[in-house]
Amino acid sequence: MPLLIILIGIAILLVMTLKKVSPFIALLITSFVVGFLLKMPVPAIINSLEKGVGSTLGDIALIICLGAILGKMLEKSGATQQISDTLIKAFGKKNIQWAVVLTGFLIGIPLYYNAGFVILVPLVFSITINSGLPLFYIAIPMAASLSTTHAFLPPHPGPALLINSFKADLGLTLVYGLILAIPCVIIAGPMLGRIMQRIKVDVSRNALFSAPVEKKQDLPSAWASFLFALLPVILIILKVIVDAVVKGNSLLKSIVTFTGNATVALLIAVICTGYFLGVRKSKSMDEVMKWLSDAVAGVALIVFIIAAGGVFKQVLIDSGTGKYITNLSSQWQVSPLVFGWLVAAMLRLTLGSATVAGITAAGIVSPLVLAGNVSPELMVLSVGAGSIFFSHVNDTGFWMFKEFFNLTLKQTFLTWSLMETVISVLGLGGVLLLNVFI
Repeated sequence: MPLLIILIGIAILLVMTLKKVSPFIALLITSFVVGFLLKMPVPAIINSLEKGVGSTLGDIALIICLGAILGKMLEKSGATQQISDTLIKAFGKKNIQWAVVLTGFLIGIPLYYNAGFVILVPLVFSITINSGLPLFYIAIPMAASLSTTHAFLPPHPGPALLINSFKADLGLTLVYGLILAIPCVIIAGPMLGRIMQRIKVDVSRNALFSAPVEKKQDLPSAWASFLFALLPVILIILKVIVDAVVKGNSLLKSIVTFTGNATVALLIAVICTGYFLGVRKSKSMDEVMKWLSDAVAGVALIVFIIAAGGVFKQVLIDSGTGKYITNLSSQWQVSPLVFGWLVAAMLRLTLGSATVAGITAAGIVSPLVLAGNVSPELMVLSVGAGSIFFSHVNDTGFWMFKEFFNLTLKQTFLTWSLMETVISVLGLGGVLLLNVFI
């Protein structure tokens, strides 16, 4: 019966999504309906609402907002363009795919998918025009690198929320995520792009391809652009290394532990970027603060959606449904990691949004993690992989890819949807392989 109620809840979410209802409202309504169907008392449902919002957001709201601010500062200061130009010049036409992959990967770590995609599309256009190479030979590596970082690496909303829900270690998750992301990007990017280049697209019919690509003047130096884009990752990984190498307590370890906290690392990067790439470059404080406010406004709805997803998760936990799911998983004799991937993949197919799929899956599979049956870090990656399975017409990313590149539905399914599926399946395989050694 609880499983049937969960399916009813998912169906309600799907119907409201098809009716263009905001995921924030849809998740709240679904949470209340599921709570009533599970025969929870009204005070208990209200308590789950308050507890779910508080426990879910916690420091996640700060991580998401600071990550968005850093991405916006890098974009507005010209650092993202400098990173792109430097890599393209270093690799040359022969290895252009690898330059695009690295560009997407580096930009994809601090930026959310949609922002990174919009920033890199002009780059794909200019490379396609100037090199004469097929569109998908360039576009697929770019999209694969952005999609992989979105699914596996914090501070992106999905992984950040899952880390919080599963009580996973952020540093270890980042390290495992990088190990997993690299082969996924190589296979779903350059290798798949070479196969997909056979799909012909008449780029001359797309006005965006013939439009001149705007160039920013007075770009920051290459070393500064790379440094500030990767600063949060450097600080977090440094903490992991020091924790593993330095035993006992020391001043160095205390400092590195503090700066390696995700929120602190992002704040340090934001302050440094705002000062060195903003104020020091003759930008007024008002202009730099405008970057900040624009970034926060852009992710406000994401924060609210995550809060609503936390309510749904808490209702499932407080109603005792989590224990039922745990027992069901044991009866099916399915690996908890595979089960997490399957749940997220089914939600992705029905709901569209990878972030919403991950949020919703967290409530269903978190009892398996909290019971100590599986590595929380690997469950983050497994659910993240499932959350990007076979993007189709109910996903905004699908339509962005289609419209920006002026594709037919068939071409979009054969390229974008297939690429997302390859990353998802490879991600699951990589998680299961890591599980053997960890």
